[in-house]
Amino acid sequence: MEEFIRKFGERAAELLKRLPAGEIAKALSILQATYERDGRIYVFGNGGSWAIAGHWVTDFNKTVFSAHLDEHHRRFRISRVPDTAEELTAWANDIGYDMIFAGPLANVLEDTDVVIAISSSGNSSNIIKAVEVAKKKNVPVIGLSGFDGGKLNQLADVKILVPTLKGDYELVESTHDTIMHLMTVYFREYFAHLAETNQS
Repeated sequence: MEEFIRKFGERAAELLKRLPAGEIAKALSILQATYERDGRIYVFGNGGSWAIAGHWVTDFNKTVFSAHLDEHHRRFRISRVPDTAEELTAWANDIGYDMIFAGPLANVLEDTDVVIAISSSGNSSNIIKAVEVAKKKNVPVIGLSGFDGGKLNQLADVKILVPTLKGDYELVESTHDTIMHLMTVYFREYFAHLAETNQS
């Protein structure tokens, strides 16, 4: 049992050592530019990636600004797509599961926005359809994928790939969650520095 734990930890640590720093930096720059132009961030994924998307919304809406919640400055405008179970099931039941992200996204997406698409395989058809909506509207796509990256890694403007064997969902999702936390900490420190500079 301890050997299993050690080996899993080693595999996870190796993926963290190999994070695509250049692509993550590009994503941070795009997100910062979106904030500065008061655009919106839309994030989505299936299953565990859906949970990461919700966690991302929570951290960008609150944790990033946690040290300065009482100050009246702009915040990130970020939403998970769709933002209610009612809308998700309506699209799935009436139109088709392939449209649960693309349909709602097409209703709200503007050229000032950015999309974050999360898919371990990179090949989920509902993810790809939503990415295609963004591409048609010339909206940048930050793609987080695993395995060999799939179609998402080909289409995304920012290609954050966690390369693993096919089926290593746990390692991919754990690493995606760490990348989300990395970005949260980066912006928390960035906005804290801005606040301190403005006070001095």
